[in-house]
Amino acid sequence: MLDRDIRDIEGLVHDDVVGLNFVKANPLYVFRRHYRTGLRSHIMAVLDPEDVRREREGVVSEGVRWYPRARPIVMLRIFRKRFRNLSHAEEELRSVKTIEGFLAPEYIALSNEFLVDLKVRGGSDILLCGLQEYVKGEMLDPWGSQDDDFLKRIRKRPGIGGDKAEGDSGEWLKAVRVEALVFVESIKKMATEALRIPDLAGVGNLLLTESGRIRLVDINNVSRVSFGGGIELDDRGYPVCDKSVEALWRMERFLAGREPDPEDPLYSSYLTATRMKDVKELERIFHAEQGRGAPFLGAD
Repeated sequence: MLDRDIRDIEGLVHDDVVGLNFVKANPLYVFRRHYRTGLRSHIMAVLDPEDVRREREGVVSEGVRWYPRARPIVMLRIFRKRFRNLSHAEEELRSVKTIEGFLAPEYIALSNEFLVDLKVRGGSDILLCGLQEYVKGEMLDPWGSQDDDFLKRIRKRPGIGGDKAEGDSGEWLKAVRVEALVFVESIKKMATEALRIPDLAGVGNLLLTESGRIRLVDINNVSRVSFGGGIELDDRGYPVCDKSVEALWRMERFLAGREPDPEDPLYSSYLTATRMKDVKELERIFHAEQGRGAPFLGAD
């Protein structure tokens, strides 16, 4: 058993995970910290030990030794959030199910969420974890470029196709635009019907895949949409709902290639000049309190 709360530890390693009271002392897998670990959760790649051995020792093929990177079987997410009680934790699980209802299975990395009784410092607490589908893709930054030249470059990265990307790039670009529009419309439907929106604002929360499809991987920062309400902050003090609506607008305009309707109820409620000015100030305060001036890198 760990003598520290795992939610407070930075840079988890395999032994930290194995030290948890709900994990077997001699697991069949290797746990490796994923680069997307951030403010809201630890993200650990769950690896086959044999794949890790080949990665470390290399394999010989046609007289050449190469070192294949171990590919995750699944991703283990350990959430830092504290819950007041079981009902509070179950509310979080319902939010995840809401997202799945509008995006699954095509546009979300599916996850099996579970609650455990975390033993730490002589006491216990509710801990939320998830075993999430591993998605191969490249991070899609809603705040960055989304033009044809950028997408052609990103297609050459290893997470999508690499130098051996197959098929005509023009057809792939068309697929990206079509898939982006479906994704945007699905999020809008969720916002208007379920009054919920996931965190689209953080870099790394969305992946672009080889097929041109967008997959949401951060599924545990869901905001309540309020038409005509005030600016809501998440539990970290960030105006994530407003920033997610702004990110959605950018994806519709620049990735899907469709001019957003200024009369759209979601956009007209959230993207007024006065409100966006107030949101910008709240962002500034957030960054100052985080003790960094760099752009927000998202919940994960």
